[in-house]
This record gives sequence, structure tokens and C-alpha cells, in this order.
Amino acid sequence: MLNTCDYPDSVAFLGQWGRFQQVVFFLLCASIVPNGFGAFNLVFLTDAPGHRCSVPDVGLTEDWRAAIIPVQVVNGNQQLSRCSRFRLDVVRNLSAQGLVPGRDVNLTDLEQEGCVDGWSYSRDVYQSTIVSEFDLVCSEQWKLTFISTVFFVGVLLGSFFSGQLSDRFGRKPVLFLTMGVQMVFTFIQVFSTSWIMFTVLLFINGLGQISNFVAALVLGTEILTGHVRVLYSSMGACLSFTLGYMMLPGCAYLLRDWTSLLLALSLPCLAYLPLWWFIPESPRWLLSQGRVEEAESIVRKAAKWNKVQAPLVIFQDYTRVFGDSRVLYWPLASPRFATCTGYYGLSFNTSQLHADPYMSCFISAAVEVPAYISGWLVLRYFPRRRSICCSLLLQAVSLFLIQLVPQTLPYLSIALEMLAKYFVTITFSMMFAYIAELYPTLLRNTAVGVCSTVGRLGNCIAPFLITLNTYVLHLPYIIIGTLGCVAALAALYIPESFGQPLPETIQQMHKRERWALYTEF
Repeated sequence: MLNTCDYPDSVAFLGQWGRFQQVVFFLLCASIVPNGFGAFNLVFLTDAPGHRCSVPDVGLTEDWRAAIIPVQVVNGNQQLSRCSRFRLDVVRNLSAQGLVPGRDVNLTDLEQEGCVDGWSYSRDVYQSTIVSEFDLVCSEQWKLTFISTVFFVGVLLGSFFSGQLSDRFGRKPVLFLTMGVQMVFTFIQVFSTSWIMFTVLLFINGLGQISNFVAALVLGTEILTGHVRVLYSSMGACLSFTLGYMMLPGCAYLLRDWTSLLLALSLPCLAYLPLWWFIPESPRWLLSQGRVEEAESIVRKAAKWNKVQAPLVIFQDYTRVFGDSRVLYWPLASPRFATCTGYYGLSFNTSQLHADPYMSCFISAAVEVPAYISGWLVLRYFPRRRSICCSLLLQAVSLFLIQLVPQTLPYLSIALEMLAKYFVTITFSMMFAYIAELYPTLLRNTAVGVCSTVGRLGNCIAPFLITLNTYVLHLPYIIIGTLGCVAALAALYIPESFGQPLPETIQQMHKRERWALYTEF
């Protein structure tokens, strides 16, 4: 059992929005911005430029050089084949005989071969990506989906272990450790000499990706109080993530090769290291560990920054008693899984938004701004459980309607997809705040990490889910929508936290509305 003082009442003399809270709020928001870069940089790193088989200079006539790549019909449109050419030895003999393709030779009768001499890549959009660097096209294209999945497996494992490390060693050390992992391994990726080396480094990078976001989210949630806490956990942290997401296409547009993009995403993170001396440890976590003097020292420093007088004894009724009861509630798993699957599935499926990939990415990111503002307003004024239920159902309805839109109205389909992205982003922002509100200080970071881990399973399948549209056009939307409906039902079993203080102990958590399902561990 753990008996603690009421933390919000003990620090009420600080106020909610003094200089101390402002510094913590904006510095933690700044630390989250790189996560928006890192979460979606694969959109540009793994994008395939236009390509066709390379043809060596073997003395072909201009007519045969132009005709050696077969023409294929794709989705009703004629285009040059990306993965085959007419046999070079045959074409060379025909060219040497002075025959003209299409007049003297029927091209459909010629035998084809793969791109045995490699590929030529268009530089109209990109100078280079890892696709052109390591020839990840045609029969090697499966590696792109594999690379994305490995990254999300790293994110999954990082979410799980960082939560436990944070509850054991503190929020602040894990925040800066994961920040360092992102910075260092993003930088080292620049020197990758093979796709395997790139993938291994990307996996390690993924360990620090969302783990950094979760550590910053929990740290701010525990330091800030009242409406400022809700503002930070819903809109502040999430909009900072979106700011990084929106800046990514601008950086990619200016830096058209993959190594320059990675350097631009990693080196600026050095500026975050001095924040160690300005961002404090969570006083709530220190109290949960029995480190009362350290917690009081941070609060007294905050009082000086806010120019208020601290009482002689701040945490006078504090006592610490240990307990072993730790619980993980599974009704949270379904909404989290469905939300992450929908969010990342729709975020990576941006190619149809605009012919320009940079503009497509920006539009997908910009949709999140009103969504996070809406999420904050919902958290401020409405119950959590019903709000999450409604947003999941509205997302599902938007996706189900897409398959009813005629092909002559493509922009209506895009509008419905963006509407679904809007609703799933609202759910995404609410889930982080909701989970942090449900669990006590002893388990908060572990709980957020475990629930995030369940969600990252959805991330892992998102790259494969998108490819299903090659078999059934609207199948990804149907699957994401169905998951949303199931998750909405599961959300009905989660207790309400609206208008209630953060629980400090497991006993305070159990005093809330009874949970329907749980597993002890």
C-alpha cells in the first residue's frame, strides 16, 4: 500500500501558469518536435523515384535505344516498364542490321529480360533515396515494407522497456537517453553501406522514437496541474509532434537526397542537450520513491521562479508504504491498437492526396492541427470514455463511406479519408492523456509504455495493410474501420477520469469506477 499527500493541493501555492510551468511546458514541447521528423521520415527515405532498366552504351541506334524498354498498360494508362527490357543481345543484332523497330520488327514478338545492368532513376523529385541507393525496386521492393516494419518493431520494444525504466530510474534520465539514441543513430545511418546496415540502425533508432515522446508526455503530465496539464497532454505535446511532422516535407523538399535529410534531422538535436539543466525531474515520481527532500527542493526552486513564498514544510503528511499489486487493464488495448493502426495507416497512405509527395505529406500533417485543438476542447469539456467512443465510430463511418464513392469523384474519397484522419487523430491525442490520468504515479510511465506497445503492434502491420489495396482497392479502409468499431465497444469498459485528480497510489486508482477486465502481473 502507498499513502501519500494530495500533490495538487500541496503545490497549489505555485499557481498553474507561473514562470516555472511555462518553462517546463515549452521546453518539453520543444523536445517532442524531433519525434515528428523521425516518425515519418521513411515517407521520403523509402519513396521510389521513377526508374527503368539501365541500358549500357553498346552502339544501339537512337530508335532502338528509345524502343528497348517495353510499354505496359497500368490502370488503363500506358507507361514504360520499370522492371524489364527487351533482350539486349537480340536488340543489338537487330540494330546492327539496320532494322527499324515497329516498322521492320514487331516489338511484341521480342523476348524480354530483367534489369541485369541495374536501373536508371529519375531525379525530377529526388536526388536519391535509399531505394535508388540500394536498388530496392522490382523483385527487391518487398524490403521497403520490411524496413518499415523493423522500425516499428523497434518503436514497440522501446515503448515497452522505456516505460519500465522510467518508473524505476526516473522520467528525466529516460527522456534524455531516448533523445540521445534518436540523435546518434539517425546520424550514423548516413554512413550505411547496405540496406541491412540501414535497417539495423533504424531499428535502434526506433527504440528511442516514441519512447522519447512518452517520457516527455508523462513528465509534463506529472509536473503540471489543472487545466494546464490537460492543455499540455492533449494539445501541447501533440501539436509539437505535428510541428515536426509539418516541417519534414519542407526539409525534404530543400534537401533532395537521403543523407542530407538524415543529417538535417539529427544534428539540430545537439541543441537539446543543454535542456538537462532546465527540465526538472518529476516531483511526483520522487515522492513515490520516498525522495521527499529532492521533491521539495524542485518545488522550492519553482516557487522562486514564480516569485511566491513556499511553506516551511511542503509535503508534511507524506509517508511511503510499498505494495506489490500491479495491474494492466486490457480494455485499453483494443482502442490503442485500433487508433495506432488507423493513424499510421492513413498517415503513410498519402500518395493520392497530391501529385507532389511533399505537398501530400504536408496536407496529411496539417489535418492534425485542427484535430489536436479539437481533442483538447473535448478533453476540457466532455467525458473521456464517450468522446473516444464517438471519435472511433465517426472515423469508421468515414472510411466505410469511401467505398460508396464513384470513381468519377476522387476528391470526395480524399475528403473522406482526411475526415477519417481528423477523427483518428483526435482519438490519438485523447488516448495518451486518458491513459496517463488512469494510472498512479508508481505505474504511470510503465502503463503508458505498455499501452503504447500494444498500439505499436498496429504500427507494425500498417505498412502491410496499405499494400492490400493492390488486391481489393478499399480493403485497408474496411479493416481500419472495422477495428475502430470494435475498439469503440471496448472503450465502454474503461472507467471515467474526467474531472478527477491524477491518482498517486494503486488504492486511489481502485476507488474509481470498477474496471470490468484486468490482468495481474
